[in-house]
Amino acid sequence: MKSSLQHPARLVPLAFLLAIAIGTGLLLLPISKVGPGGTDFITALFTATSAVCVTGLIVVDTPTYWTGFGQGVILALIQVGGFGIMTGSTLLGVLISRRLGLRTRIIAQAETRTLDLGDVTGVLRLIFVVTVLVELAIWAMLTARLHLSYGEPLSQSIWNGLFHSISAFNNAGFSTYSDSLIGFANDWLFLGPIMLGVIIGGIGFPVLADLRRTLLHPGKWSLHTKITLLGTCILLAVGTVATLAYEAADTGALGGLMTYPDRFLGALFHSVVTRTAGFNAIDIGALQPETLLVTDVLMFIGGGSAGTAGGMKVSTALVLILAVWAEIRGEPDTTAFGRRFSTDVQRQALTLIVLATFAIALGTLHLLSVTTFSFEQVLFETISAFATVGLSTGITADLPPSAELTLVALMFIGRVGTITVATGLALKRSQRPYRYPEERPIVG
Repeated sequence: MKSSLQHPARLVPLAFLLAIAIGTGLLLLPISKVGPGGTDFITALFTATSAVCVTGLIVVDTPTYWTGFGQGVILALIQVGGFGIMTGSTLLGVLISRRLGLRTRIIAQAETRTLDLGDVTGVLRLIFVVTVLVELAIWAMLTARLHLSYGEPLSQSIWNGLFHSISAFNNAGFSTYSDSLIGFANDWLFLGPIMLGVIIGGIGFPVLADLRRTLLHPGKWSLHTKITLLGTCILLAVGTVATLAYEAADTGALGGLMTYPDRFLGALFHSVVTRTAGFNAIDIGALQPETLLVTDVLMFIGGGSAGTAGGMKVSTALVLILAVWAEIRGEPDTTAFGRRFSTDVQRQALTLIVLATFAIALGTLHLLSVTTFSFEQVLFETISAFATVGLSTGITADLPPSAELTLVALMFIGRVGTITVATGLALKRSQRPYRYPEERPIVG
């Protein structure tokens, strides 16, 4: 039983459950809530899960409902959840490689050039250093901007800067402002550091580790780094252009921004945070149906693997797209940048997307059955929860308890389920001593 619990595929979910349980208990304390008495169990559970899973969905207004102590608990849960996600994902990769033969380990290390399989302590140290340095830099920039340009008292600007720095790097989306970041919609010097933190935290630790060694030598980047950076750039561009196309008119969600540079900033910020930060500088509930659909797709894809972002991951999406393209062209192999993807990788990517689609479909069906909200709103909410994004059209606080618990389950599964499934697939490879006769059913 002990060895079963120590299995990597079970260790990560259990660690997250423990963190959620502790966070829920702390948020239930009367000291966490503004006013007399404590909060109810579902609100505490929902908030703790959203924080640990670095989602950002809320059922109560963070700055007015929770006291300074409660906000501190939320911030600590975000930091623990974000750091744990990166280290957990990375260390699981190390554990997987150590289960392979020496020859396979050497090949994997030579191909990825992202992890030193023999130095777990070094891996943890690098993740910790990156986290601290990025958060400190963003904290300093945000604090200075809030104090010098917005006139916030120094103590308040320090707290708000710290909160948003940690929330941004960990792709959490929690804010100490009731309207999220709408009040900074035209401020490049405030939204810029936020976007920087979101991208660095969400691009994935393997990519950061690779770039640390070979930043000026793109030819030496691993295949994972190349496809992650390529996919990230494409998705950021698509999201920005689509948001501008549908929302830049005077009647769109960006119409309230007077100048076109401000509207471009709003579109760019929206494209960045959909993958998967959860901040918003425009009214999500006012988005056109076309923009909501594009946002659904961006949220579903998410960010980089082994980082703080959610979704099914950029590399997974690109592997599937390239596999489809290879099939259309009649090519026997799926390739990119002069490298061939193994069949195992393609099957894992397909498995993850099917399981993710199934989970979102079930969650959407349940929310539709217990609420009166439109299909667009409900689908947006379930994808946001599963992909741990945190954006909402404004319906989260009005959901019944059963719907809130469904979102809790989606947030948890979306954050640890993909890691667990991927690990399980890698660890449970089996070989039959025989193969069945081949037969080709009609497809399509």
